This record gives sequence, C-alpha cells and structure tokens, in this order.
Amino acid sequence: MPTTGLPSVTARTAVRGLAGRLAEPVYGLARQMLDSPLMSVDTRPVGEFPELPPDLLTAFGASEAQLDRLAAATHLVVVQAEYRPGWPPAHEWAARAVAAAVAEAVGGDVVDVFGLQFLDPAAALRSLPDAEGRVRLVDWVLVPYSSDAEGLWFTTKGLRRFGLLELQTQGVPDHLTRAWGAVMTGAARRLLRDWTDGLAGDDVPAFVQLPVLATVTGHDIAVAYGNPEQHGATAPVLLRLELDPATDPDADSFLSLRPPAGHPGPAGRYFANACATLFSGIQPDVRYARSGDAMSRAVATARAGLADIRSRFRDGQLPPQTQLVVKYGLPGDDGPEYVWAGVTTWDSPDRIVGASASDANTDPTVRIGSPVVVDVSDIVDWAVLGTSGVIEGGWTQAVLDAGQPPTP
Repeated sequence: MPTTGLPSVTARTAVRGLAGRLAEPVYGLARQMLDSPLMSVDTRPVGEFPELPPDLLTAFGASEAQLDRLAAATHLVVVQAEYRPGWPPAHEWAARAVAAAVAEAVGGDVVDVFGLQFLDPAAALRSLPDAEGRVRLVDWVLVPYSSDAEGLWFTTKGLRRFGLLELQTQGVPDHLTRAWGAVMTGAARRLLRDWTDGLAGDDVPAFVQLPVLATVTGHDIAVAYGNPEQHGATAPVLLRLELDPATDPDADSFLSLRPPAGHPGPAGRYFANACATLFSGIQPDVRYARSGDAMSRAVATARAGLADIRSRFRDGQLPPQTQLVVKYGLPGDDGPEYVWAGVTTWDSPDRIVGASASDANTDPTVRIGSPVVVDVSDIVDWAVLGTSGVIEGGWTQAVLDAGQPPTP
C-alpha cells in the first residue's frame, strides 16, 4: 500500500475495524496470521523497495489518480504471508484482508504484486470469500494478451500465488479476444482444482501429477466468474497441457494449452471450435418481427425503458454480479439479424460501447468478444443477467421462447 508518510494506524487496529464486515474464516485467519511468524507487515521508505512499473500497472487498469498517489508516496506498507500449498490459500486471503484494512484506514490503495494490479480497498474486500466460502477466480487470476504475426498470445497472471505455473496459449485468432480469455480462466479453474485435490490431506505429497489433457466446461468458466448456475449444460472441450520450460533462468516457465495430439488443421481453428462449443447457448436471432404483433409490443416495451436502465447502469444501481446486455439489429438481405452485446460504457445517450455476445451471420467482423459500437436507435431489447439468468428485461426473447406476449 503506497502511503504519504507513516500510516496512522497499525495493521492490528485496522483489521479489528473489519469485525462484522468480513466473513469467517477469513477475519479470524487474518488476525491469527498477524500474530504468527507466517505473516509480516513491513513499512519502509519507497526507495528501499523495487520500483513498481507504472507502464505495466497502467496496462492492468491503473487510473491516473492511482498512479499519481503512487508517485507521491513516501512509504510502502508491504504485507507478506506464507502457508502450505493447497486449498484454502490462507496466506493470500489473510494478506489481502490485512492490506485492504490498512489501505481503507488511511484512504489508500492496494497493489497486488502478483497481478500488478491496483485494487481499491472495497474491491479487495469484495474479492475475499463470502459467508459460504465462495470466491471468484477472476479476482485472483488475470488473463492478459498481446498480438503478433501468429495471432494472439494469452497468458494467465496469478496462478503462481497458488503454487502453479502460469498458463499460456499462442496463435489464437484475433476475433476470439474475449471468448478465449474466458476459456483460459475456465482452464485455470480446472487446473487449480486438480492441483488442490492432489494436495488434499494432512500430508503434503512430494509430487502432484497433473493431467496431460484438461477438460474444460462451460461450468468451469461460470464458476470462475462467480456465476455457477450459468453455462452448465455446454459440451466439454479438451486442451492438451504441455510444459514450456524457460531457457532464461530469470524468465517464466509456462504450461501451454494446445489442441489434442492428432488434431488436423491449424491450432486457431480448434480454438475457434472450442469457443463455439463452450458458448453455444448464446445464439443470434435472425427472425423478423412484423409490425403490430407481440414482438412489436415487446420492442416498444423495451425501448420505453432505455432511459431508465441507462441511468441505473451509469449510477451503479444494478444488482451486484449482474450484466446489462442489449439486443440490436444488423442489416441483412433477408431482414435484420438481431444479436446481443454486453454493455461496457454508455456515456452518450445515443451510443453504447460493448462486446458482442455472439457471432453474427451477416457481419464477419462481429464475433464473440469483439468490441462493438451500438446506436441506441438500433436497440430492440435489453436485459439484466444475473446468476440464474435474465432477472429483468428480455421481452423479445420471451416472445421467441414462449410464443406469447411478454408482461411489461
């Protein structure tokens, strides 16, 4: 945690302030580890620590205000913890809880050095297990990517905190940016489960044998994103795990995700088919609605609520762990094709920036995960998606699914 001057509270005092706000066992775990040699809290002048790279922090989402606070900091408070490998990752949970408590008390930020990511204290606390022990893997493992002549190169960043090598995939087609990031996260969840299952028990084994072929399902992806009830029925896909040891002792080794041995054709084709399999439940709608029928009434109902849903989206008033999606029309020879997109920003009342939730038939540039700009005048429906599916909106889909007028 970067601070200007010495922090005004001790770590123990700050953690006590989380009583009643932080679920067990994390609250008790943080206090116990603070009083043990398994955790250290060290405050020193900034110059005594390695520099935190601003360019990488920016790449992983740091804001200008956060970078300014880092540049102005005179001291760093560093929380470190150790624990045996396996589940639960007590050292990670306790260290983040203590760091968030101190940062909240002094009005500062948390920097996760595994992911090189800024976290405001509230976000750091939300990432910790709830009362039922559930966490979202996406809060602990990032999936950055870069582009080269062969396509996209994806890696994970954060599996090392659990004792694993990071994953990588090379040669991913450009239009699979968002979709393959989700697949990588699901694969990380599957691998982490195999790893921690192998470490279960009182005696830590000397070796854990990981499978050569990893089976990834839509359920793995949904659980990793904190939505276990979504995408559970999709067929699984197989990915081959292959060790890529680093030739430079200072570089990272990886576990590479590749198509199964003997797969014909380029790897990119297999990756595209894998995404189509795992996201098969998200399909475009190419049916055309006649004026005056139930579909027209559904469209009118949806469009009447656009101003209100935009206001709630921008004000952060939608329920936690939900996503706003919109359905809009793409021109086609046989009438418009209607596709869904997740809303990223809605700054202008006339235009939405988002990510496509499906592959379009009429426009080859509209692929799962590809960025899209949607004119509000083209929107025919919207929906708020929760862990159990549509919790609000989706009037046109109700007509298509049930063949009867929806309830406004």
